Amino acid sequence: MKIEGIIPPVATPMKDNEDLDIPRLKWFLDHLIANGVHGIFVLGTNSEFYALDDGEKQQVIATAVEHVRGRVPVYAGTGAESTRETIRLTKMAEKEGADGVSIITPYFVLPNQQEIYDHYRRIAEATKLPVILYNNPATCGGVKIDPDTVGRLAEIPNILGVKDSSGDLTNTLEYLRVVPERFSVLMGRDTLIYSALILGAKGAVPATGNIAPQLLADIYNKFAKGDLAGSLAAQRKLHPVRMALTLGTAPGGVKAALLALGLSIGPSRGPVAPLSADKMQKMRDALRAGGLLPNG
Repeated sequence: MKIEGIIPPVATPMKDNEDLDIPRLKWFLDHLIANGVHGIFVLGTNSEFYALDDGEKQQVIATAVEHVRGRVPVYAGTGAESTRETIRLTKMAEKEGADGVSIITPYFVLPNQQEIYDHYRRIAEATKLPVILYNNPATCGGVKIDPDTVGRLAEIPNILGVKDSSGDLTNTLEYLRVVPERFSVLMGRDTLIYSALILGAKGAVPATGNIAPQLLADIYNKFAKGDLAGSLAAQRKLHPVRMALTLGTAPGGVKAALLALGLSIGPSRGPVAPLSADKMQKMRDALRAGGLLPNG
């Protein structure tokens, strides 16, 4: 299985009362696929996985698999604080028909590198699904997957990729250096997708893929066709949109941008609050700068 292209971590639609909005999820998946994404990733950090109970997680995965119907691969986030819990969620995703799982490192207990290795090894041994590692030190209390650990894990047959959200291109390059060709290094920092592709990355898992899926697809597709200038131009166009996400607590920026674009998928679950009026204006300005809203 090739893990490549633009795979947005899908923001989870909510009703005004913060219940799941399954009809809107189906609509949003169709919207993303119609705009050229190469995969769907539900229950990531941007999807508010931490705020959903087990039944809701199962419902989201089952809905995505059934509704996407093989048009693109469906990946599910099954990370949890303990190895036992992660294995349970991974087996659930496998039963529901997911094409692969993405697993964030434990984010509270601060494991060492041998513990991280054993965590992922045990998960991979418990499933037939492709497993994608997820390195996000900023979200996980500074825990990172060292390149040597990624290299060791890449020897396990069904561990097929890593999403690197460190924002450190040296780290990304080290990942690329130590893994085999079958293994996919994916960029998790939206502003560095073009740079990562130049270095040899095979795609990205970008939050802004929810907001500007066609623009993100352009970065990848134009690069793949050898149009480096076009790919770089798309990356530069994306920059103000990505920077505007810092106006809110994630995924509040994504949901505010979709609201401004007339593509609302509802609120985030508390305590994440909507953007204030002045920040919404800054968000609209950023969307205009990215060519997603008309000027004026």
